[in-house]
Amino acid sequence: MSKPREDTAPPSATAALMARRFRGYLPVAIDVETGGFHPATDALLEIAAVLIDMDSDGALKRGATHNFHVQPFAGGRLDPTSLSITGIDPFHPLRPALPERDALQRVFREIRHALRAYGCRRAILVGHNAAFDLSFLNAAVARAQVKRNPFHPFSCFDTATLAGAALGQTVLAKAVTVAGLEWDPGSAHNARSDAQRSAELFCLVCNRLRDSHQAAEERARALGWFSVAGPAGEQPGPEEPPREAEFPPQP
Repeated sequence: MSKPREDTAPPSATAALMARRFRGYLPVAIDVETGGFHPATDALLEIAAVLIDMDSDGALKRGATHNFHVQPFAGGRLDPTSLSITGIDPFHPLRPALPERDALQRVFREIRHALRAYGCRRAILVGHNAAFDLSFLNAAVARAQVKRNPFHPFSCFDTATLAGAALGQTVLAKAVTVAGLEWDPGSAHNARSDAQRSAELFCLVCNRLRDSHQAAEERARALGWFSVAGPAGEQPGPEEPPREAEFPPQP
């Protein structure tokens, strides 16, 4: 379910590049499969997180994948139409599902490890139609009373928007295909596969924008917005949530 963690930390220069790239936020691709469209009432059934890494040249690339099947919470709604689309049988005896809190904590543990490795402040969700995934993630965090959520509570990177602007396509399958990436129709509505394709799409668009980003970074530095050391060493502004490390530990 979860790829073994690679304990080799990125070189300090690469970590500094990543910390500056998104103002101290670490992008993590998330995809959820659910029992419906309403995060407060419908069950979370699967979650996949794909880490975003950076090479020594500053190019983004897909990192490790961590995904888990999730047991429906007590009273969680399961819409037959949604289940027919995902093909998930929530109560199959061979389905290795975890309680919601356990699944979230396992995913967050890997993200916190990546945050420390890159010296980033918080994680920021990358998803295709990301508001949907973030709403279910936030609802599950509140329901399971998870105290240390590494993600920004409301900001996200939407690959549907990025792909629409860069590639002229907003449907994940079409955007991935025109981008020249691999697409397996049989893996659609699979959290692991969709999160991986979203991560690859995000990296591709961001890498094509590197010249634009570098020019903007030089301008921001000239304006005195951040030092050469980058945002990882800065204090968050009043409109930003605190660093994940500043949240109280889990009970």
